[in-house]
Amino acid sequence: MTKIQLKNVSKAYGNSKKVIDNMNLEIRDGSFTVLVGPSGCGKSTTLRMIAGLEEVTSGEIWIGDQLVNEVAPGKRGISMVFQNYALYPTMTVRGNIEFGLENMKIPKVERKKMVEEIAEIVDLTEFLDKRPQNLSGGQRQRVALARAMVKKPKVFIFDEPLSNLDAKLRGQMRTELIQLHKRLGTTFIYVTHDQVEAMSMGDEIVILDKGNIMQQAAPMEVYHNPENQFAAKFIGIPAMNVLPIAMLERNIGKMTDGRIFHVGFRPEHAEIQTAKQTTSGVHLPCEIMTMETLGSETLYLVNSDAGQFQVKSFHNPLMNTKKVHVTIPFDKLYFFDTQGNRVYTDGLPFEWRDEKVREEVLV
Repeated sequence: MTKIQLKNVSKAYGNSKKVIDNMNLEIRDGSFTVLVGPSGCGKSTTLRMIAGLEEVTSGEIWIGDQLVNEVAPGKRGISMVFQNYALYPTMTVRGNIEFGLENMKIPKVERKKMVEEIAEIVDLTEFLDKRPQNLSGGQRQRVALARAMVKKPKVFIFDEPLSNLDAKLRGQMRTELIQLHKRLGTTFIYVTHDQVEAMSMGDEIVILDKGNIMQQAAPMEVYHNPENQFAAKFIGIPAMNVLPIAMLERNIGKMTDGRIFHVGFRPEHAEIQTAKQTTSGVHLPCEIMTMETLGSETLYLVNSDAGQFQVKSFHNPLMNTKKVHVTIPFDKLYFFDTQGNRVYTDGLPFEWRDEKVREEVLV
């Protein structure tokens, strides 16, 4: 049982402001949980407290049924993979993987067998007698993984392990880590600032901002049902468009829900055409400011009376066109209050000015 719980955990350095503020977090046994957020949000500090590399200022950390606040890092049943790999340059691959086993007083014959088994899993068998400087970045990352795996920990912790790799290799290593998690069935905790890694790797993501959990859920749950404006804008490429309701009221009518301050919609949910559509939704006459063609999709930055926003289209680019119409379906709108929290409404929280559109929708 390797469920991890943080109960009312706070972390502060000296008399400075808290880096982590009264955090309550539960990481399921066997999950691949990703902590994600901007730089300085507290994700690495949280990771280091779980690993025992940082002391908690207040609160409790539980691993399984054991309170580990006073337990040394080496006795928590955790293996950690760092951003810089932290390999010993004078040792071979075999020596790096074996080092932790020697400290655990495991007999030589058994060590040899364990190292060879792990090397086979991460495809390092032919490199066991090479030194780290003779390996590629991806191979060195595998050595760091093998060194963590060979001790058969209850929990694996990864602190931005792919950030030093190029884009192609990052994609490859993401796939390998997903497959490794499925094979081991062990609890993985992974820290990154990259939302692509979070969305593609984790079965659960925890979005942090300024030491607070903004949302914890499955990746697609966060995408479709963000609980607040921060989560809504952090997940999704490009980020969700968020416009002041006052700027939109001339197009959608007067708001009937006084709680709403901002309206959001995802760029891929907006429909861009050269002529106004008859489908129901928010209709905005716009001017194209910039256009990026990316093969299967096109990104537009457009300007309207309600402000500038982005549109992602999967149709052929609108070449030699400046004036366009953008439609956002009513059911793709998100509403937020003055604090940035999601506002849930029964139906549409405004009066439609376009009687023709209203009649079409009601029919």
